[in-house]
Amino acid sequence: MTRGATDSKPVVLALVRDLIFASKISASARAAGIEARIVRDPAQLPSLSGSLLLADLNQPGVIAAAAEWKRVSGMPVIGFVSHVDATTIATAREAGLDRIVARNGFVEQLPRILSELGRQ
Repeated sequence: MTRGATDSKPVVLALVRDLIFASKISASARAAGIEARIVRDPAQLPSLSGSLLLADLNQPGVIAAAAEWKRVSGMPVIGFVSHVDATTIATAREAGLDRIVARNGFVEQLPRILSELGRQ
């Protein structure tokens, strides 16, 4: 599920509504040579495949959708959230998300995360 038979680029899915984060993810993905698909509605996630899911955990329904996508796809999920939202962080950890990053740290780490994916 990481790459299509004719497509050599990994695909990162980004479950995010915020246009600023969506544009940062898209730009970082292009710079890393990978494809980014922005998903706005958690209900669309089950029908999509990718190498990695980046998820804004402050959106309603995202944690459950991300955990289910991870379970079905076997691919990693990195969630980002406000660093003061301890309840959401705990819920995401309990749901089995691979990594939870503070929103400000996510922006700083994004180029490295995507360049690592591009090298796989």
